[in-house]
Amino acid sequence: MLQSMKASPSCPIPSRASLNEHLFTKGKINDELRHLILHIATAAKYVQAAIRTTEAGLAGKKNQFGEEQIKLDVMSDDIIRQHLCESRLVASYISEEQSEIIELSPDAPYSVVFDPLDGSSLVDANFAVGSIFGIYKGNELIGRMPKEQVAALYILYGPRTLLVYCTGNGVHEFILNDVGEFIILQEFLGVADTAKNFSPGNLNSILDDKPYHDIFHAWNKDKMTLRYSGCMVADVHHILSKGQGVFTYPAGSKYPDGKLRLVFECGPFAYLMEHAGGAASDGKSDIMKKKITDIDQRTPIIIGSKKEVARVCELLR
Repeated sequence: MLQSMKASPSCPIPSRASLNEHLFTKGKINDELRHLILHIATAAKYVQAAIRTTEAGLAGKKNQFGEEQIKLDVMSDDIIRQHLCESRLVASYISEEQSEIIELSPDAPYSVVFDPLDGSSLVDANFAVGSIFGIYKGNELIGRMPKEQVAALYILYGPRTLLVYCTGNGVHEFILNDVGEFIILQEFLGVADTAKNFSPGNLNSILDDKPYHDIFHAWNKDKMTLRYSGCMVADVHHILSKGQGVFTYPAGSKYPDGKLRLVFECGPFAYLMEHAGGAASDGKSDIMKKKITDIDQRTPIIIGSKKEVARVCELLR
């Protein structure tokens, strides 16, 4: 296995570190994982270009969950798959757009889970969308827990294209500059214990779910600010960028097990949030400790500032 080498004293220290430099100096990871993250970052640049140049519309087929696929969903999935293949570092992967675990290089060191384009239905409205990734060591994914991830990251495609990653040594934010390089924007993002903002998903359930109804009105009574876009990447990034907040998507009559997927949505975000000092729960237990039993595994999620997550979990009981 390759090991990171120290830079020569004669190498200039950049005023703003690139993603590659930051992974070398702050990531505390081996070269194989560094290269895999860089391949994912490159794929994200191509996804960003596709979003800017491809007409939005239905692809004419459905994904494994019976949802109509957007052209950009399929294109983003293909782009990411190609870059994972080219890395030669991925044994297998799970994508929201595929119906099974896909094997690439069985003897490779890592497996990847991802949602290629979260919030893709918002593209035609020109809202922010994103890609979510979790990386595990080894070839097995079923039976693992999100706490076993060796890295998680997401890319937010909005007015600016941002990449946020964690390899266990803090959560760090990068911006894509004019020459196509991700450079550091902010290191060691942190989330305060108390929240001023709330992002309530599945609001329809407040009509038949009294605890969620009470929580919603408690937020309003406390004069908290509502921030919800319909894209989980954008809403969770808002919490990390503002340093406080809570995002909720509880179970309800329509989604008794929750709607969001543990594997490639809630698991990676739980990893990032906990390393930023926040928390992620399904209302009863830590998301990081939930076993992956199926690709289509759903879960409720309450994620963000610790005290607010605890308060919501208590009120939901």
